[in-house]
Amino acid sequence: MVDPNPKGLTAASRRRLLIGFTKYLQILSLAFLPLIVFGQSAKPTFDIADFNKKFETVQWLVAYDTVAWKTTDLVMAADKAELARLGREWFCFQDSKSVWHAVYGKLEKNRFDQVFHYVVDGAGKIARTPDKIDEEFLVAHAKALSLAQKKLSDTIPAGSPVHNTYIKRNDDKTFNVWLFPAFQPNSVAVYGGEFVYTIDATAEKITKDESYFQGAFRGFNAKPPREIWLNYSEKEKPTLGSIFFVWYYKDYFTNIYITNTKSTSSVIKQGSEYVWIHVDKDQTPSNNSNPRP
Repeated sequence: MVDPNPKGLTAASRRRLLIGFTKYLQILSLAFLPLIVFGQSAKPTFDIADFNKKFETVQWLVAYDTVAWKTTDLVMAADKAELARLGREWFCFQDSKSVWHAVYGKLEKNRFDQVFHYVVDGAGKIARTPDKIDEEFLVAHAKALSLAQKKLSDTIPAGSPVHNTYIKRNDDKTFNVWLFPAFQPNSVAVYGGEFVYTIDATAEKITKDESYFQGAFRGFNAKPPREIWLNYSEKEKPTLGSIFFVWYYKDYFTNIYITNTKSTSSVIKQGSEYVWIHVDKDQTPSNNSNPRP
């Protein structure tokens, strides 16, 4: 279940954090804005290398998501006889030339029935192609997806939000699978859980689990657009899922802030570009409570 209107941070906590942002943005308005900006102290402690690594992954995930929802719309408009052949096994991938593909089908008796195959050209145009994809490639991806989805089902409570799944095969044939809460049908954007697995080359074993779950999913209705705060005050650094949330939903809300133990992060729009801002918190002890929503 998801709380569609979480309490978030206290009003006093938000005001205190916004003061730091406002002061810093007044300075930035007089200068050229680089891609990533952070500060307020002379020696900021924000781990920019960690953030940039996560943000690179987020950009790839959002590109994957765009291919996924555009091709899904095409699939849903297809012939009913073809739709009847589909299972849960579908995914997107980039080939050796970085061209995006999306494939839809069904894994059955260790064979993959390929039904739809779409290719995205350099201009973003999507076309269906009859080209067949390597059987081993398809089966391995389908098995890895199934394993990750089962792990998620065993981890989260019954009645949890629907999740989107993203998969990438590494050079050593292992897989990375990410599962994040989807944008819900009732226009609620959900956060609080992110599930990240590394799966072996046989697609039979999870070798690494980098998931993070706050114990409950929380969400904000995107209508009407407004300022929202993601409370990760128990985490020292922005998580992959929180960065994904901000980047994915930046056009749905007026402002989105991630508050962590030592910093607050957000994006601001400069013309047609978005710029990340990271502000170190004042670490002076305070009596103001800062509860998780």
